[in-house]
Amino acid sequence: MQIRAEARIALTLMNGRGILCPAMNKTIFHVDLDAFFASIEQRDNPALKGKPVIVGAAPGHRGVVSTCSYEARAFGLHSAMPISEAYRRCPQGIYLPVRMKRYCEVSATIMEVLKNFTPDFVQVSVDEAFLDMTGTEKLWGKPEAAVATIKRKVAEAENLTLSVGVASNAYVAKIASGLRKPDGSTIVVPGDEAAFMRALPLAKLWGAGEKTQEKLRGLGIRSIAELQAVGASLLGSAFGKASGLFLSEAAWGRDPGMFSRDPGARSLSGERTFECDTSDRESIESVLRLLADELAARLWKESVESRTLVLKLRFGDFSTITRRKTRPVPYSGSDDAWTDARSLLDANWDGSTPIRLVGLGFADLGAGLPEQGELFADGSEKARNAERAVFELERKGKGRVRRARFIDPSAAPDPD
Repeated sequence: MQIRAEARIALTLMNGRGILCPAMNKTIFHVDLDAFFASIEQRDNPALKGKPVIVGAAPGHRGVVSTCSYEARAFGLHSAMPISEAYRRCPQGIYLPVRMKRYCEVSATIMEVLKNFTPDFVQVSVDEAFLDMTGTEKLWGKPEAAVATIKRKVAEAENLTLSVGVASNAYVAKIASGLRKPDGSTIVVPGDEAAFMRALPLAKLWGAGEKTQEKLRGLGIRSIAELQAVGASLLGSAFGKASGLFLSEAAWGRDPGMFSRDPGARSLSGERTFECDTSDRESIESVLRLLADELAARLWKESVESRTLVLKLRFGDFSTITRRKTRPVPYSGSDDAWTDARSLLDANWDGSTPIRLVGLGFADLGAGLPEQGELFADGSEKARNAERAVFELERKGKGRVRRARFIDPSAAPDPD
């Protein structure tokens, strides 16, 4: 039997016999909710529609932009930007505090919708998920039809839009989902990954920050097409082995392994990539605070506990480390997680090396993990009870409670 040269052959065991069959191309969806926090604020308060909404720290306070509406992005604002810079660029914007409990509540509803499309589902943050849709065409049709159904189901559930990227690997799907925002979709046909990447500007090379791109331009590389023409060994000599390999794999549309896709892992995690590599501790700590709040809300929503916190740092040279801390008792809330996250940061960062990405997660989740009882509730237990009360208030629509670091002292009291 003659087999086409480009066909991939896999050996599969079936009923105790070895048979040859063509390996199936993966079909990975990356689902990214559009300007998620700001979109919820605009949906919950229609008076905000069409206006530049910035969710994050209050002007005059330390902190960063968490999410901003597309109207605000027209002024050059983006997530993880220092709030002082955001206010300088857009003083007329509407600055709102983070309502993480509310966002996680909406996220949980949407993620339940997405889980119905495939058992191979991985939530990577409060507003992003990967769906392995390989072999689901009989259920949902071709990718175009499946994307349309996903969009419709999410709109019916929460009246929000999302963008979807479809590709044979997670990295390309991630890039594809961001090309036609908001409410867009991009499908990369298997085998077209290299051509797809070649047609993109260098700025679209996800994971390569401004400093890396500036260095590439200094080497005369101004497009992904030109990057493809440079070998990994040459890139390694200029950027280091890890960075060179990443740039080469990414440029050719091969997954450089940036995303962990283990659907069976009992963990919750989230991460943020800075628009530009940063060594500004204030910005890094503010992102860790947001991640800790998000994760604590998700723990409460899913009624699980964890004793193990994991910090992930990706540096400007693309090297990545993960460090974990395990406590004798489960984490009691976001304050404990933030405290330990900063401790792990201190122990594993020199304070000056630029950081590209920060991630935080709870590992080894369990329901009602056994712990040693205490006669008197300490501050941590009280904080956990307070967070639960806040969650219940917001879930029942009876008010909003703001974290002090996100409050503008000059603002009038919130009527609710």
